[in-house]
Amino acid sequence: MVDYEKSPSVVSSSIEKDVRVKDVQEEDSPYNRGGLLDPVKEETLHRGLSARQISMIALGGAVGTGLIIGSGTALVRGGPLGVLLGYTFVGMVMVSLGEMAAYLPHKKGFAGYATRFVDPAFGFALGWNYLMKYLIVTPNNINAAGVVIQYWTRHVHIAVWMVIFIAFIFFINLLGVRVFGELEFWFSSIKVITLVGLLIMGIVIDLGGNPKHDRIGFRYWNPPDGPMGHYLKDQVHGESLSIFLGFWSTLVNALFAYIGTELIGVTVGEAQAPRKNIPIAIRRTFFRILVFYIGGVFVIGLVVPSTDQTLFTANKAKAGAAASPFVVATTLVGIKVLNHIINAAILLFVLSAANSDLYIGSRTLYALAVEGNAPKIFTKVNRMGVPYPALILCTAFCGLVFLNVSSSSAKVFTWFVNLVSTFGAITWICICYSHIRFMKALRAQGISRDTLPYKAPFQPFGSWFALISTCIITIFKGFDTFIPFTKDTFVTSYIGLPAFLMFWVGYKLTYRTRLIPAEKVDLITGKREIDEEEERFNRQEELKGPRTKWQKFFDSL
Repeated sequence: MVDYEKSPSVVSSSIEKDVRVKDVQEEDSPYNRGGLLDPVKEETLHRGLSARQISMIALGGAVGTGLIIGSGTALVRGGPLGVLLGYTFVGMVMVSLGEMAAYLPHKKGFAGYATRFVDPAFGFALGWNYLMKYLIVTPNNINAAGVVIQYWTRHVHIAVWMVIFIAFIFFINLLGVRVFGELEFWFSSIKVITLVGLLIMGIVIDLGGNPKHDRIGFRYWNPPDGPMGHYLKDQVHGESLSIFLGFWSTLVNALFAYIGTELIGVTVGEAQAPRKNIPIAIRRTFFRILVFYIGGVFVIGLVVPSTDQTLFTANKAKAGAAASPFVVATTLVGIKVLNHIINAAILLFVLSAANSDLYIGSRTLYALAVEGNAPKIFTKVNRMGVPYPALILCTAFCGLVFLNVSSSSAKVFTWFVNLVSTFGAITWICICYSHIRFMKALRAQGISRDTLPYKAPFQPFGSWFALISTCIITIFKGFDTFIPFTKDTFVTSYIGLPAFLMFWVGYKLTYRTRLIPAEKVDLITGKREIDEEEERFNRQEELKGPRTKWQKFFDSL
């Protein structure tokens, strides 16, 4: 038995070689179908993303419609206190991914961890589930961009805007990861600056710094506006129950809003010096999103009454409705022009999110193909490392956005939110379980978590809490589809569950795979190659000489 306690990377070359040879010889064993090594250089993604770009891409993909637009629905249903509690609760769920991503930053995404630490069938089902999420969330953000545009005008047919937006994000993704990463960094930087400005604006408005000189304070936290909302009160005929249902609905909205924070697990395959940069990016992203989300919904609850009829609310299409509560806030206190500036910034928000989502969708399909779980054509990359067949297919699915031609944008938004939140919740559940199995394998093989490049807090309790709470929210997330029963919302709320089970059971029956015992989980294969690649990158960076103060400033962003 080799002693791994001293260092996570102290493993002899001969041992690693033996393990890799064994993998090749037993490639068709029930434990390692699809192989564990990354593709060869000519067929692989390029590591061109820095820590600042990774954290900004994660922020760009996560801070989008869920906070900027979906928070309006959450505020109406849960009230200012309800939405604050809901977003705070769900914000503490996602804490597990960093350890696996920093220890083994391979190019196969979440599915690779599930395949390696749990079961190949589990990885197959997770990979396709995650792909379906991004085939839906990208058109959802484009649809949200259409909602934002309609605040200004309805004279131009919405389908025209959809074509323009789809073409825009497709060509940015086609330019390669370096160009994409830099553009997305600046898009997300504008997003961060705007969010900070919106939070400050909301506080100033609340304290009386508005044209009406009206000090609002916590006025909207008092009846009849707050502190809690009353959701489906006429249907359930009980005030206490309607308050609870309002709070529960904010959990579902918050789940949708936070989904996307996990996409760092996909960017690791294109990260420069991943052992160093992934922990940095994870810490930055976690705290930024927590501050922006909890701070954002708190400020919204202060300056916008939950009973305001101009809020954009799911299933209710109102001509000229403000897409965001922040726009409503400026209108209520009589601030002119600023509402249009904020609306323009929100348009950039959702397009940035759509841009990140298309990137993640194409990389997820590429990862599936690399593992042999999708057609081989999707492993092809161009000279810039862009998996262009995967990108083209994911872009084609953006055509789903044209559903809003026959149905209202608000209704289509609701369908997409239901689908995305289910697929995203299943992804979180699978990531948490993969991490639990990863920690169990470390214990079984005598590797201390203290030696990992990144050690996540609150473990193992954090992963168990996240797993159980996300399962409960997922099972009961579609409660309002029964009050009264609505076919379209029921299907979109729950179709993800049988789809995941179909992928999982189908693969198991076909290949007769089984749960990998903790002592047989492969924690070594492919690790040396990643270590060597990172060492080469670090040596090249050292040869460039000391970094300027300006470069260090950008690295710290």
